[in-house]
Amino acid sequence: MSAQHSAAPTVTAGRGSATWRLIEAESTLCIRDKVGPLWGIGFPLVLLIILGSVPDLREAVEDGGGLTYFDLYVPVLILFNLAILATTSLPTTLAGYRENGVLRRMRTTPVGPARVLAAQLAANFAIAAVGMVLFLAVAGFGFGVGLPKHLLGFTLAWLLAAAALLAIGLLITALAPGRGPATAIGTVLFFPMMFFAGLWIPISLMPPLLRNIAHYTPLGAGMGAFQDAYQGHFPSAVPLLTLAAYAVVCAFVAVRWFRWE
Repeated sequence: MSAQHSAAPTVTAGRGSATWRLIEAESTLCIRDKVGPLWGIGFPLVLLIILGSVPDLREAVEDGGGLTYFDLYVPVLILFNLAILATTSLPTTLAGYRENGVLRRMRTTPVGPARVLAAQLAANFAIAAVGMVLFLAVAGFGFGVGLPKHLLGFTLAWLLAAAALLAIGLLITALAPGRGPATAIGTVLFFPMMFFAGLWIPISLMPPLLRNIAHYTPLGAGMGAFQDAYQGHFPSAVPLLTLAAYAVVCAFVAVRWFRWE
């Protein structure tokens, strides 16, 4: 009995160690692939610096609760980071693994393909977290933009937005037969999602119909929750529930119909 009990922790530790090494390997591959670091962090960071240097963006937004246009662009670019990772980096990489037979071959190993998915999710989540902290730091130290007044609400909103966007990325992976289609689907989704996040026109300045639609899109809901937090309020239930619904439904459908080969 004692020998059996002493062996169990060794197996668990080995599996945990293998999972952690897999996360490290996938993180390294994500950085080498350059999509996440370059387009997910580098491009929006440069855009943030450029926008911060435009004096007209320091004007207050109508119905923006005292926030300026530049204040609103900080959370928009945080969502940009999540959207790039979810619609481009994650599905393109995983669909490429399926296309090249990596996931099929992993099914014959003790590690299993599910851990590859988990490692990719963890790697992209880590890149998104680094990007979020970096954007807030540059906006704060470089341009005097304060942190969200309700940090707990902002953190919860960001976690739900990350979960919703990564679940959408998994859904794209599940539906796309290969790397090319995954890239095409992600690109088609990215631009309308960013429009409804307010990248080109602040949501408060959209016509009523588009504004109502934006509130129920993943990035529009994320932007609404972020704006509440910046104004010092805990995010209202509608955007949080909308993000949670995207996370649960997309993850369920992706897992249900995911093809390993």
